[in-house]
Amino acid sequence: MITILKEKNENGYEWIDILNPVKEELNDVSVRYDLHKSLVEDSLQPEHLPKFEMVGDTQFIILRVYSNHVSPEADTVQEVTDKIAIFFGTNFLITIHRQEFSFLEEIKKRYVDKGKCTTPVQLLFRVIYAGLATYSKPISLLAQELDYFEPKVFLQEKTHSLLRNLYYIKRKASVMDFIFDLSRSILENLKGKIASTHFNQLKDEILLLQSNTRHVVDNVANLLNVYISLSAQRTNEVVRVLTVFSVFFMPLTFIVGIYGMNFDFMPELRWQFGYLYVMGLMLFIIFIIYLWFKRKGWL
Repeated sequence: MITILKEKNENGYEWIDILNPVKEELNDVSVRYDLHKSLVEDSLQPEHLPKFEMVGDTQFIILRVYSNHVSPEADTVQEVTDKIAIFFGTNFLITIHRQEFSFLEEIKKRYVDKGKCTTPVQLLFRVIYAGLATYSKPISLLAQELDYFEPKVFLQEKTHSLLRNLYYIKRKASVMDFIFDLSRSILENLKGKIASTHFNQLKDEILLLQSNTRHVVDNVANLLNVYISLSAQRTNEVVRVLTVFSVFFMPLTFIVGIYGMNFDFMPELRWQFGYLYVMGLMLFIIFIIYLWFKRKGWL
């Protein structure tokens, strides 16, 4: 569906928004604005990563913004983000996307309709800035999820699918960090084409978002290390208890093994109080081992 969000006035520009495009619609637009065929085909591919290209006087940008419908188990670029393709020249700007983005309508109402975007470059800045802003709330929510799981890791509370949840938090944050890295190349290509104040705003926004994202990734990694260390500690405790029991019973098993041998000539077998002597010996050995462990601080 093609929507003209801003009509071209005298000495002005035109903003065309294409939602869920079909090939025929794009062909008509590409002929009208002399768009390169390969770039038009790229705008139809949903899996493309952020990039910047320039053919003649027309510049082409692919942005990836945070998706409106992200499942708790989303962990890929295509599941976490949606693509928006942008063509812009001296007197036009074209946005192409398959999902509806509310921030485009908001830009129209707040800036375009009020005459605050007088050139396609100013409009481009608003679109990129709004696209980056879609990541702010999801990053904040990931940090809140992390705050929820942190005490459960340290206090060793039993939580269903703890590792699974930490994995998806880390994956989402890693995907966003990857997108921010690729988006930096778009900014570098726009340097000198947009106002320096706008360029610095975009640069600062990406730095802030990436800093928060990497903070989440680092915290998840730290929590996983703590979880593994605590799990190893619990395992060591179990092994320690089992080792203590085995040390207590080893000499007793040795004694039982000796007197369980079927030799005819074993004088102790015919002692009247042999059984009591052996039992006393066993208790004495257990007592000695206990004192030794206690002295070593192992009990």
